[in-house]
Amino acid sequence: FRLGLPDRELMERGLKLGADVPYCLMGGTALAEGIGEKLTSLPPMEKCYILIGKPNISVSTKIAYEGLRLHEIEHPDIDSLIKNLRRKDLKEMSKYMENVFQPGIESKYPVIGEIVSIMKQNKAIAALMSGSGPTVFGLYDNEADLKRAKAALVKSRSCKTVFATTTINNKGGRIHDQRLIPRNR
Repeated sequence: FRLGLPDRELMERGLKLGADVPYCLMGGTALAEGIGEKLTSLPPMEKCYILIGKPNISVSTKIAYEGLRLHEIEHPDIDSLIKNLRRKDLKEMSKYMENVFQPGIESKYPVIGEIVSIMKQNKAIAALMSGSGPTVFGLYDNEADLKRAKAALVKSRSCKTVFATTTINNKGGRIHDQRLIPRNR
């Protein structure tokens, strides 16, 4: 809207619209903490191929949080994930990728697990639900595996929508290396 506001103020105002708005303004690869308002820029992810599958279901944020099994959660090792991201080691980084929402959502909607299984059976380095779901993504280190996995996913009819893409190793937003609320580490 060309408000003429400093980037920090745009991010603060954007946070009132949604927790992911400051990240969308910042762009690039970032660690998001809190409700998404604590942003730390990270180096771009190594180039890889990504398969995205969206089943014919919707998951409300309310249902996602109701299914969160707080007593069973082991927090992902974010520090190891970031270390391997910096080393550009996609396979090692993927070992630390987790989604704490996935078990609860998957128990209610088994199609999530079916999509993950299809991706893994077709050589995904990692496959998991994105955010609070229901979309699932798989990472591949070559285009041939991506194409085979896409064909298998389409053939399974488990998804309403299937996309194949790659990472973009640049910062897409306007704001770089800025934190709305500084990360304390």
